[in-house]
Amino acid sequence: MATVCSVLFISLANSSPAEEGISQEEAIKLSVKKVYPAIVRIHVVAENGSGGRMKKSRGSGSGVIISKQGHVVTNHHVAGKATRLTCRLYDGQELEATLVGTDTLTDLSVLRLQLDQRKGKKALPTAKFGDSDKVKVGDIVLAMGSPAGLSQSVTRGIASNLAMITPQRNSFRLDGENVGMLVRWIGHDAIIFPGNSGGPLVNLHAEIIGINEVGIGSLGGAIPGNLARSVAKQLIDGGIVKRSWVGVEAQPLLEDQAEGEGVLVAGVISGSPAEEAGLAPGDVIQSYDGVKVNALIPEDLPLFNRIALGTPIGKQVEIVGLRDGKKQSWTLTTSAREAARMPERELKNWGITARNFSMLSALEARRPNVKGIQVHSVRSGSPADSAKPGLRPGDVINGLDGKSVNNLEELVNLTKEIVSEEEQAVPVLVSFERSLANLLTVVKLGPERERNNPLQAWKPWLGIGTQVLTRDLSTALDLKNTRGVRVIQIYPDTPAEKAKLMTGDILMKMDGQIIQASREEDSEVFRNMLREYKIGSKVVFSIMRDGKAMELTAQLERRPTPANELDEYDDREFEFKVRELSFGDRVSLRLDNKDKGLMVENVEAAGWASLAGLRQGDVILKVDDKSFNAIADFKKQMESIAEEKPNRVIFFVKRGIHTMFVEFEPNWKNP
Repeated sequence: MATVCSVLFISLANSSPAEEGISQEEAIKLSVKKVYPAIVRIHVVAENGSGGRMKKSRGSGSGVIISKQGHVVTNHHVAGKATRLTCRLYDGQELEATLVGTDTLTDLSVLRLQLDQRKGKKALPTAKFGDSDKVKVGDIVLAMGSPAGLSQSVTRGIASNLAMITPQRNSFRLDGENVGMLVRWIGHDAIIFPGNSGGPLVNLHAEIIGINEVGIGSLGGAIPGNLARSVAKQLIDGGIVKRSWVGVEAQPLLEDQAEGEGVLVAGVISGSPAEEAGLAPGDVIQSYDGVKVNALIPEDLPLFNRIALGTPIGKQVEIVGLRDGKKQSWTLTTSAREAARMPERELKNWGITARNFSMLSALEARRPNVKGIQVHSVRSGSPADSAKPGLRPGDVINGLDGKSVNNLEELVNLTKEIVSEEEQAVPVLVSFERSLANLLTVVKLGPERERNNPLQAWKPWLGIGTQVLTRDLSTALDLKNTRGVRVIQIYPDTPAEKAKLMTGDILMKMDGQIIQASREEDSEVFRNMLREYKIGSKVVFSIMRDGKAMELTAQLERRPTPANELDEYDDREFEFKVRELSFGDRVSLRLDNKDKGLMVENVEAAGWASLAGLRQGDVILKVDDKSFNAIADFKKQMESIAEEKPNRVIFFVKRGIHTMFVEFEPNWKNP
């Protein structure tokens, strides 16, 4: 992986604009001129597990280009869970980007622009880091970014706090990680808005001194530039930030210890290196690996945590401190720290999202090891939910049909073996743990049941819409006590149209039999009379048209197939359902019989189709320039797309009187 360019590690002398012979306003203009072109607006498509599905969402944030190779620094909460990233540059060009690495604990991510998509030969604008340790309260700072997904912006303020933390412990968590564990923000009053996240905080030397992350009241909080630079380098070099773990939970000294020095051990996690070394709650650590440490207030803790977590993995560390006021020392060997939580994944056959255990999440769940699969969320009505007992968030799956499963990969592979080539759902014995209980249940895995819509018997059909000729309506039309129905619509290419029936005709008799309809409740009388005839029967209608009595003969035909009996297809990749167009669809949409298309019957919220903008009621005219009239052809095309896994799929749809192109951008990496 390419290393970050050397400009990342250069910091300028801490001179003021006045010492450089320029005014403050000129310094601001120069800083904006240098850094502004390196700001990018980041458009993100992300996935998060909820309700038994990986729900898709769009978002936007800010970032800054830090190398000629196209590396961009932003926040983890902007891009860390992205499945697709697009960056708009200062000159308006849009480039796709890849996620190089992300660090939840500091809320930082690094992207890399796909520079082969860039047009023109101008050098890529970049910004460089300064020394954030030299920032003073009162220094003028500039917050740059793309608030609310708008084009680049800059606001001015002053640095107001160099060690800002959240007022409540553990109040700012991302994916299970406590961001305040390592980060003390540079607080400033340069106005920032949602969407400014990931943009740089800049000094008057055109240097990055922070990465904007949060807004608290009227203050903004920026991750110090020195920390951001260090994390960015590790992500660029190796894709991850490696940290040590010893299992000590620290807090500031208590009030009666305030005149002393050190960090108070609040807790020691069972089975950790700290426990093995003999550390216990109440001990005071004064020196860690030869470095003096002290925490009198909460703002001091991130400094200790950076030392402890930054120690090389596997290093033997000497700790010196106090126990009950007496000097004591301990020796421990650090172990590797994993993420607080592993990423969740959707298991469509189950109707759940689930994740593996990390070391920390296993400890939190009080498990002896990381074996098993933790259920994250369950879709209502899914096989997992419908089981007796049903699976619930927090349950741990550990076996299928008597075979143990230790992780998600094993669960996925076993599920594939069970459901492959099955045409019906297969009952599977599942063992799982819920708290301290060991339970068994049966989950029916495999293809979902076909909808149970019994076919209705073929019925005769005239092809008209009617309303009851009520007494009031009969009187108003000067028809006295005439009974029957009034024709309100003639459908095209139907027996009614062929018989030359017209809208406004009053139908009084069928083959001499009076149509006994005179109240709203009699709306089914005419339909029931029609049902008594066979398909192909000729019926003589006695009608009244413009005050004149006349007779017309119509030959009944078979009723068109209703919408609920037409073929449909449920696309599980893009999460939408379509069916063939019904006669009623064609009438309401003013489509001819020759017009091709499929009706969108349902679009799952937060799925790829929903994210692309497809809506229930849309008519799909084409997919990647291919048109369809039959579900079988459409299914074949969608299965082909799933095999080829293109980056984009284009649907051409009709919505009312409008047509539009809908662009799907699926994530094929985690099906």
